[in-house]
Amino acid sequence: MERWFETVETPSYVVDEGLLRKNLAVLKAVCDRTGCKILLAQKAFSMFYAYELIGEYLDGTTASGLFEARLGREEMGKETHIFSPAYREEEFDEIVRLCDHIVFNSFAQKARFGERALAAGREIGLRINPACSTQDHAIYDPCSKGSRLGILREQFLEDQLDGVSGLHFHTLCEQNADALEQTLDAVEKKFGVFLPRMKWLNFGGGHHITRPDYDIELLVRLIDRVQNRYPVQVYLEPGEAVALGAGFLVSTVLDLVENDGPIAILDTSAACHMPDVLEMPYRPEIIGAGKPGEKAYTCRLGGPTCLAGDIIGTYSFDCPLQPGNRLVFCDMAIYSMVKNNTFNGMNLPSILWREETGQIRTVRRFGYEDFKMRLS
Repeated sequence: MERWFETVETPSYVVDEGLLRKNLAVLKAVCDRTGCKILLAQKAFSMFYAYELIGEYLDGTTASGLFEARLGREEMGKETHIFSPAYREEEFDEIVRLCDHIVFNSFAQKARFGERALAAGREIGLRINPACSTQDHAIYDPCSKGSRLGILREQFLEDQLDGVSGLHFHTLCEQNADALEQTLDAVEKKFGVFLPRMKWLNFGGGHHITRPDYDIELLVRLIDRVQNRYPVQVYLEPGEAVALGAGFLVSTVLDLVENDGPIAILDTSAACHMPDVLEMPYRPEIIGAGKPGEKAYTCRLGGPTCLAGDIIGTYSFDCPLQPGNRLVFCDMAIYSMVKNNTFNGMNLPSILWREETGQIRTVRRFGYEDFKMRLS
């Protein structure tokens, strides 16, 4: 295979234009077939260098707070939507200026802020909680017991819907269309009576539409079902699906130590540069590597911080690792750059862009000031 990663600086995130375009084409095809609108959920991927490209395919961005809303409006300039569990008084006027759709998490928030949004010509919505769990990760399940996200049916106030243009639900995480079907059945059963009064219904995110095994035909049928039954525009706001598999994190082996087997110390930290490895947790794939014992040489991979648990995982390789070897972690565009940190004074990986021609362009390098500015 082409070994472009041998020459790039490390650690670095590399986002591949061709792979990103491939994902965007899949999403655009869903829009074209159904008339739905798809927004980039910036919480997963906020590399605004790519926003002009993404805007060629998608309808806009969605935000979880003021800064994301501003980024989407300034850098893509298309539809800008926002949902927050609660809004801050001192930020709301700017949110109104930036956002087309403003979704509230409670009727109290609607009562406090809704009139200001409507007076500015913005559309307002309510996030609903269909209480339909379809996943096992409670930390990512907005429908789990005790969730603070969305209004339950028994708390939904029919006499307080004046000015409300749409409903929003977000219950999925890295799931296929069968989970959406189950969720949509629950939404219609509990909240369907209100949909004839709405202009739009937002299916939220968590749809792994660009995954090879994703059932796009079922997704299309579900979108068509809703738009044919009710006078609503369907929105979807995937984050991962936009850049799924389109990014890499390139690292270098710094040293090897021995403790119940070989351990390679990398210039890349799980805790700092790919925190979902510890939070989710999950095991990222490495180009050319296998599962423990699958290949001739098995080695544990760890980061350079003082955290004992800064462990990426155990992998096998065709031959023993040596200092200076490059390792390329896959699917590192999503929930990596947006979550990374400078714990221990770790520098942030550079951000690189690999054009369809194969040329690699440096988008951003980081340094000491990026670490220092956050501390005093």
